[in-house]
Parts: sequence; structure tokens; C-alpha cells
Amino acid sequence: MSRRDDAPVDVLLVEDEAEAVRRIGEAFDEVDAETSVRVATDGDEALTVLTERGDEPPSVPDLVLLDLDVPRLSGLGLLEAITNEPKLARLPVLVLTQSAAVEDVRASYELAANASLTKPSEPEAYAELIEAIADFWFGRAALPTNDS
Repeated sequence: MSRRDDAPVDVLLVEDEAEAVRRIGEAFDEVDAETSVRVATDGDEALTVLTERGDEPPSVPDLVLLDLDVPRLSGLGLLEAITNEPKLARLPVLVLTQSAAVEDVRASYELAANASLTKPSEPEAYAELIEAIADFWFGRAALPTNDS
């Protein structure tokens, strides 16, 4: 990865299912790249993390993993907000969904998602998915810096 030296890759996971959060966190613990995974359990919480709408200053991660089916502000609503915010528009967002609905995939890409990935149905498959994400996004792709 050609982003920053010695800094962990900051991942924002937007996911409301505790079991998926646990499995994804464990999978990131096993990848070669040093990562920091923060969790938002709904779209509103994620938007607060990403913007200046809370008591804390905004914190733009290196990568967002977004479940479309989160409460309050939906995943698609969050994608739209990210796309419409100039400081966030280039933020890499990978959609994680159990839905294979063509409409969800199309809507995700229309709102500038970088990928639409199917959430594993088998618990052990989370490690394989996260390893593939880490290999490509942390090892091969150049991620934008917060000031680029």
C-alpha cells in the first residue's frame, strides 16, 4: 500500500449484526496489514463519524465496509450522503450485503460504491473475504489520503 508509512489502515465497519462485527473484526486481526477497525451500528452513527455533526471532529477512514441493511439511515442513504459530500466523495466504500437483488447492486454502484460483495453465509468464509479485501485494497490498490 502506498498511502502512509507505519500507520494502520483505518476501516469503518457499518454493521448492526453483532456476530458479523465479531467475525469481521477477528478476520482483520489475522491479515498481514495492521488495521484499526471502528464500528458504527447504523447509518446515522456512521455519518456522524464521517462529518462534523457530533461532539467529536470528523474522522475519515481509509476504507468503509458498509452493510446496506442497517437501521436509521440506510446503507444506500449513507452512500448518497458520502457521494454528495466533497470531502468524502473519493472515500473507498465496499458494500457488504446478503441481498443479491439486482436493484441493490445497481443502486450501490450508481451511488459510487467501489464494490458490492456478498456477505458470507458460512462463518469461516469471513476470513477468506477479509483476506481478499486486505490483499487488494491494502496491498495492491493505492488508497487516497485524507488531504488528496
